[in-house]
Amino acid sequence: MLVQGDRTGDTSLFDYGREYIRDKFNKPGNVYLGLVHRLDRPTSGVVVFALTSKAAKRLSEQFRVGSVRKVYWALVQGKTPPDGTLVDRIHRHGRTSHIAKGDRGQHAELSFRRLRYQKGVSWVEVELGTGRHHQIRVQFSHRGHPVIGDFRYGSKIKFGQKALALHARSLTINHPTQKEEMTFVAGLEPFWPKQFRTV
Repeated sequence: MLVQGDRTGDTSLFDYGREYIRDKFNKPGNVYLGLVHRLDRPTSGVVVFALTSKAAKRLSEQFRVGSVRKVYWALVQGKTPPDGTLVDRIHRHGRTSHIAKGDRGQHAELSFRRLRYQKGVSWVEVELGTGRHHQIRVQFSHRGHPVIGDFRYGSKIKFGQKALALHARSLTINHPTQKEEMTFVAGLEPFWPKQFRTV
């Protein structure tokens, strides 16, 4: 599902969120909902919205400075190392990104650990150090481990209905007004394979 509306006109998570607030709190008229980050359409997982403009500003700043902890689960082709850190420079060109040479692009860093390997597929847990466009997809594909279902970056295996085997598992933020650390965790989609559900 789209996080935010686009030219397709498809209903987005943002639209559903506004309707939910309107119904739950019986708010007439134009309901405020702040979009502070996004997920790619074929990616599943947790998304955080802000209920006030003040909260949106404070949460957006946390994303900007990199204080939000973002953990993803991915199924990738091939056997990855047991763990590691990937550091590259990523250059965005329209709807795709690639590993850049020299000083081009933006610094991109992530760490990962392999949770399981079975029948040519590695289940990895990824913690993002930066939040670049298609970062996980590009960095793993560059090393010969494209995300399952990601035909744009070299996958040869289908996954679900127009989906990627990429899941935003958890998000840890500081609450914008209570200043309390909060972690939100999203369950897996039903079509995620059974053998890659339990660590």
